[in-house]
Amino acid sequence: MTRSEKYDVLGVHVSAVDYAGAVSAVIKAAHHRRPMAVSALAVHGVMTGALDEAHRYRLNEFDLICPDGQPVRWALRWLYGVKLPERVYGPKLMLDVCEAAAKEGLSIFLLGGSNELLDILSANLLKQFPTLQIAGRRASAFRKLDDTEWKEMVAEVRSSGASILFVGLGCPRQEIFTYEVRNEVSIPSLAVGAAFNFHSGLLPQAPPLMQRYGLEWLFRLIQEPRRLWRRYLLLNPAYLTLLGLQKLRFYRIDSAQLKPPQSQVLYG
Repeated sequence: MTRSEKYDVLGVHVSAVDYAGAVSAVIKAAHHRRPMAVSALAVHGVMTGALDEAHRYRLNEFDLICPDGQPVRWALRWLYGVKLPERVYGPKLMLDVCEAAAKEGLSIFLLGGSNELLDILSANLLKQFPTLQIAGRRASAFRKLDDTEWKEMVAEVRSSGASILFVGLGCPRQEIFTYEVRNEVSIPSLAVGAAFNFHSGLLPQAPPLMQRYGLEWLFRLIQEPRRLWRRYLLLNPAYLTLLGLQKLRFYRIDSAQLKPPQSQVLYG
């Protein structure tokens, strides 16, 4: 499957795409040095768009919004009969793109996390893909950037010669960042969520069985209850409720009238 039609899930246009289709689109754009914005959204990511008009506009301007969470994949089937073989999990998508980039001689840039995390992540990626070219990397400032810092960051990515940019700043900051930086760096930019933490070994991933049955949120909640309890215990029921109302046609968001949000000082 290589199709990438988009379907409305609570006002967010989710792409019906699998791993092969997503990787192929990214690699093709990288070869042509064509700007492309990609994210993989689970329930939390979809709800950030459903509840915020400005962010919904940003997400709907992305070239690919992959169904990261099983409940998002299931929503495509329940609402539209779209039967994807599996979700497109951001951390796996990152590895698949790195593997393809290594084979194609395309270099990557890593942006986000701390310098210590990037040291480990870079080493782990090179261990897994020895021919992968890491053209550059930049740690997060963990604060908003001023205009000068933003321009310096863009210049650093562009001058590195990287063909693909991976962004790991956390949702929704990374999607805002990717929306803003897309045309400035003129290469595919992928917001990959917790992938940096997972692939550096700083956070454990949920067991495969929990991932398969859409229970990854529960695993992460147990790992970080203080930080994540609002995200999952409030947003998950809201997502299911609104999805049911959309199915019954009692809930519909008209995204056609949305206006572009103002550019903002960005967290980087």
